[in-house]
Amino acid sequence: MLFVCLFQLIPLVGFMAFAATGATSASMYFLFTKSDVILNKSKNPEPWERLDPSKPQKLITINQQWKPVETLEMVKSMTK
Repeated sequence: MLFVCLFQLIPLVGFMAFAATGATSASMYFLFTKSDVILNKSKNPEPWERLDPSKPQKLITINQQWKPVETLEMVKSMTK
């Protein structure tokens, strides 16, 4: 009886281990590769200022062209 119960738990433990490994690896991937993920906000209070607008931040970007807005660039230069 105990052997049958353990035999039924093996797939459950396997799926849970697979899900935990996937969640951990996805978290590490986003932490180390995405520039908009920050750990310490006191060192970099405005992380969006360091993003490269010509580099797409989405997973898939189809036919997207970035062009700077002149008035926004002017306002940004005045506030610095």
